[in-house]
Amino acid sequence: MSQNNSRGAGTTTRRARTTMQTVALVMGVVFLLVGILGFIPGITTQYDTMSMAGHESRGMLLGVFQVSYLHNMVHVVFGVVGVLAARTYAASRAYLLFGGIIYLVLWIYGLVAGGATSANFVPVNNADNWLHLALAIVMIGAALLLSRRPAADGRATR
Repeated sequence: MSQNNSRGAGTTTRRARTTMQTVALVMGVVFLLVGILGFIPGITTQYDTMSMAGHESRGMLLGVFQVSYLHNMVHVVFGVVGVLAARTYAASRAYLLFGGIIYLVLWIYGLVAGGATSANFVPVNNADNWLHLALAIVMIGAALLLSRRPAADGRATR
């Protein structure tokens, strides 16, 4: 697809966003929104009991997922990284793969350190644990499966 370059004569060629980039962008936007929603009273129940970090935090995003200020900030940062990574195929793949690995580690961490222990500094509850596993599967799966598909124009993926 070509479009006129408004700064001068000639054209600028823009490549279509790959499916990998689209998935990274969607994941990034979702993480960003979840992080922001975690700071909104009402959407986060027991907001007044939310702490900076740790299992003592009683804030519950959508009344289900245990959150803290740190937890919400991690989601915001993870979202920004995803949106920025979506600019290139390679960065999108790395974001999905390594992000998925991080969520797999978080799932294991939640199984081991979850509950009312000092090791549960994120904090995570059972709902968080299973969501982390689902995110790990989706992100790692997308990184691996979409990298095996040829590009839309028939060339090998970048």
